[in-house]
Amino acid sequence: QVQLVESGGGLVQVGASLRLSCRASGGTFSSLVMGWFRQAPGKEREIVAAVSRNGSPTYFAESVKGRFTISRDNAKNAVDLQMNSLKPEDTAVYSCAAKPFYRSSSEPYDYWGQGTTVTVSS
Repeated sequence: QVQLVESGGGLVQVGASLRLSCRASGGTFSSLVMGWFRQAPGKEREIVAAVSRNGSPTYFAESVKGRFTISRDNAKNAVDLQMNSLKPEDTAVYSCAAKPFYRSSSEPYDYWGQGTTVTVSS
């Protein structure tokens, strides 16, 4: 069983940067595809970014391309989401998720963290 714990959320102003971190335990991290999702109040959860087990390729939602980057460190069992030029519409609960590498991109993620809240104030 994989456990995921996120950190790094907070309240920032428009245009600021924030870095979210996710630490995994209980599994073979290097065999996992890692993703970051978010859910804004009253909206459905959406995928923000994902990274394959070796760090490439990566995926980004159109709404965050050019502003967010995702990186992983398999030696530390960690995946980070660097968020730059934050906008009010980035306000959401951000969750880290994982699934085995052999799952296709359309298949759901198996493991989820509890989430960390990001609030972007204008």
